[in-house]
Amino acid sequence: MADEQFVRAEEDTVAVTIENRIAWVRFNRPEKRNCMSPKLNRQMLKVIEELEFREDVGVLVLSGEGDAWSAGMDLKEYFRETEAQGLWAIRKSQREAYRWWNRLRWYEKPTIAMVNGWCFGGGYGPLYACDIAVASDDAQFGLSEINWGILPGGGASKVAADLMPLRKAMYHAMMGENLTGQQAAAQGLVTESVPAGDLKARVTAIAEALLKKDGNALRATKWAVRRMIDMTYENAEDYLIRAQEALHSYGGVAARKEATRQFLDEKSFKPGLGTFDATKVQG
Repeated sequence: MADEQFVRAEEDTVAVTIENRIAWVRFNRPEKRNCMSPKLNRQMLKVIEELEFREDVGVLVLSGEGDAWSAGMDLKEYFRETEAQGLWAIRKSQREAYRWWNRLRWYEKPTIAMVNGWCFGGGYGPLYACDIAVASDDAQFGLSEINWGILPGGGASKVAADLMPLRKAMYHAMMGENLTGQQAAAQGLVTESVPAGDLKARVTAIAEALLKKDGNALRATKWAVRRMIDMTYENAEDYLIRAQEALHSYGGVAARKEATRQFLDEKSFKPGLGTFDATKVQG
């Protein structure tokens, strides 16, 4: 069946597998290199919200089916077809995309982007939203907008400017040249890059390490790091004091006391060399 004749049902635009408390969420439009359509954006919000408070999910991994992570926004469905309907349709499609990206940025649980192929333009939104990003060495990252007469909008320019050194971000946005996974890691766009054959194993190892840590502390930590990006040192210092106080009301005291007990009394772990056993926390 030709690509232009293939119509995927909305609920089929996102695939989910849960294994050992890891939710593997995948863009599921491989015939379109997983570009994001209004249907996919609506479905992604439903999926991640349904997974957020499930007891059998501790970490969410976002990846793509086939040979791409996401080639960005669907030029036909997201742009041309919505523009033909007028400004209201454009605004609606934008909100549907930005809503799930924002939900992912402030997700209750750790999130990992497993970039297994192309990541272009609009794909930078969910890439930035994930806490950790691991790419295959042969992945391709690109802001190609300049090559067809527009600027990298929808937050893509902001993502590059936040994650990359200024000169690298400017070159990336102005030249429209692609980066490999290794180059993206070297310039700060992703956390690290590994050979394609090792990608899932590396992401699984990170997810399993996160699952052993206290969930309340992880949530407070990831939110604190994001909040502090635009703060002065003094404001960040004050914010962290308040954040720690808030953590105490969400089980933080019990976790800290148990970790201290394991370190001082049991001598079963060393903070700089491992993680305390969070399953022993009472109350």
